[in-house]
Amino acid sequence: MDDLLFLVHRIPYPPNKGDKIRSYHLLRLLSEHYRVHLATFIDQPEDRVHRARVAEYCASSWFGTLDPRRDKLLSLRGLLGGEPLTLTYYRDRALRRWLRQTRARHAIGRVLAFSSSMGQYLLDPACADLRRVIDLVDVDSEKWRQYAAESPPPLRWVYAREARRLGAFERRLATACDASTLVSEAEAALFRERLDDASARVEVVGNGVDTQHFAVIPGAPSPYPGLAPRLVFTGAMDYWANAQGAAWFAEQVLPRIRARRADAEFWVVGMNPTRAVRQLARLPGVVVTGAVPDVRPYLQHAAAAVVPLHIARGIQNKVLEAMAMARPVIATPQALEGIPATPGREVRVAEALEPFAAACLAALAATDDPMGARGRALVERHFAWGATLPRVLTLLEGAT
Repeated sequence: MDDLLFLVHRIPYPPNKGDKIRSYHLLRLLSEHYRVHLATFIDQPEDRVHRARVAEYCASSWFGTLDPRRDKLLSLRGLLGGEPLTLTYYRDRALRRWLRQTRARHAIGRVLAFSSSMGQYLLDPACADLRRVIDLVDVDSEKWRQYAAESPPPLRWVYAREARRLGAFERRLATACDASTLVSEAEAALFRERLDDASARVEVVGNGVDTQHFAVIPGAPSPYPGLAPRLVFTGAMDYWANAQGAAWFAEQVLPRIRARRADAEFWVVGMNPTRAVRQLARLPGVVVTGAVPDVRPYLQHAAAAVVPLHIARGIQNKVLEAMAMARPVIATPQALEGIPATPGREVRVAEALEPFAAACLAALAATDDPMGARGRALVERHFAWGATLPRVLTLLEGAT
């Protein structure tokens, strides 16, 4: 096997949130075709126990440690140097030394970097002569632009600056690399529009879902007490867009639902809920679980899954997982980017307050609703990992 560098901004295990799900499946695929030399960061102390599991897929590995509170403050140095804060946050001299040492020890010809934050290492002299592919996943600069539009000063100014600076870096990176990949055609089209170099190669490598893992298990016990109808929202609850969506649903949508269905409950299921998310549990009918051992029972025994995101980039794994579990899904248009679901057939779609509440009530009222089964069939057709990720191998090999 040939040797390959794989640079990931967050340890790709356990696959329990969007970026880690994708990077984990990429690591598994790459390990079947290359001797993988992995460099990654650990930003949660509990993830340190997974280093040995990740190393099983690698010929060699380097694990750096991030302290989110400390390193966010240190990243403010980028304000003085005119750099994106994203890059200064993930800049590490020890990783650069590891890159040089690994190049010296192994005949490496290719490198894949995961996310724009790790793209800075592709511009290091240690990677200059390699075939370079950057998996941007999403257009991160657009995410910061959306954050700026939703935030008050002074965060609005900081986020707008990050959008400009990171956007310029993304364009520079696309020109330097042999190929850039994004998770959906919509993201790729947006990125192509912003490029200065029309010759830069931009490809789509979609997300997927493990349909054997995310499948209804007959007879599996319910994690919910009693028989009330539950609407469930899953995801990492320290992610700003998830926290915002959960708050909007709990504070504004759920009261309208409970005016018609007083027994309806909203369950927020996901790790690291912020203080604001935890406080939602004070509201009638709202339950915030925090991290759970397995999200599947919460999906399987819910009346429906809701994805009330008004800021979203790329394909949402939470939508694919709920559809794979054959649950009716009510989602905003933003949450359905890149998923070819037909509104009213595989998914209910609403954006404004009253229509979203009405769609949830319709899902709660439906009996023998075929929407869940249709959603699973769509996921099986379009989003198996084996059908989406192999395009990365083609790009690493330089084929068309």
